[in-house]
Amino acid sequence: MTDPAPAVPPVADERVPEFCRALGLPGLADVHVHFLPPRLLRRVWAYFDAAGPLVGTEWPILYRWSDADRVAHLRRLGVRAFSALAYAHRPGMAADLNRWTLDFARDTPGCLASATFYPEPEAPGYVESALAEGARVFKLHLQVGGFAPTDPALDQVWGMLSDAGTPVVVHAGHAPVGTAHTGPDPFAALLARHPRLTAVVAHMGAPDYRAFLDLAETYERVRLDTTMAFTPFFDQFVPFPADELPRLRELGLAGKVLLGSDFPNIPYPYAEQVAGLARLDLGDDWLRAVCWNNAAALFDLP
Repeated sequence: MTDPAPAVPPVADERVPEFCRALGLPGLADVHVHFLPPRLLRRVWAYFDAAGPLVGTEWPILYRWSDADRVAHLRRLGVRAFSALAYAHRPGMAADLNRWTLDFARDTPGCLASATFYPEPEAPGYVESALAEGARVFKLHLQVGGFAPTDPALDQVWGMLSDAGTPVVVHAGHAPVGTAHTGPDPFAALLARHPRLTAVVAHMGAPDYRAFLDLAETYERVRLDTTMAFTPFFDQFVPFPADELPRLRELGLAGKVLLGSDFPNIPYPYAEQVAGLARLDLGDDWLRAVCWNNAAALFDLP
């Protein structure tokens, strides 16, 4: 029996399954995918179309399709596990978002049951309910939400999630536009209070890559996702420092780097995210870890 061909960067979406086969993987596990109620999704897309203040640049969304078409495309790509991340940006909306995303995951094989929360008195109650219904990942967007992760209204929630070991994907970095509550310092303050929190830092913490790598090394349960990092679109603003690639490799092999894409809200083909990882030349073992094995271990994927 001959060895499989070495994995090469996929040049188009239809080549992504071939990339997975070359690595001997069952497919991809993407921890940073968005599915939202239709009305909210239309508003999000309109904000990107207008290059709103928190976007700061032209951002033409490529996959402006129906839910069914986007799920079908993920399957064609070989994405076997994915999230349905929603995030609340004002009081009183998180519980309804959770109802929608949990129902969506129940009806969509391969989708991780996803939920969110906001600093409000009701948060502990609906987070407890989401956990009881099987929520496997939460999303928090400090930039869009406009609140500090150390808001006292969230202390009980962070404690619940720490005890449950349920991952939270947190947009904690400044990219694409920083706010008063983004960056490594507010997130480090949260971890100092809740050191057992299982957190996945979105976008590798860009642009403060080094500081967030430090936090991933310091805290056992902190991980990073690759969302948009290592793509030409993102690199023109915040390229990953080349001298940190050895540390990125070590963290990936240690289970601390996970594939994320931001699908469908990306201005380039999905394959470009995967190709960007392959172009780092960190080895096939690293690619296997990042593209499947690390998420499989975190979420106990079959």
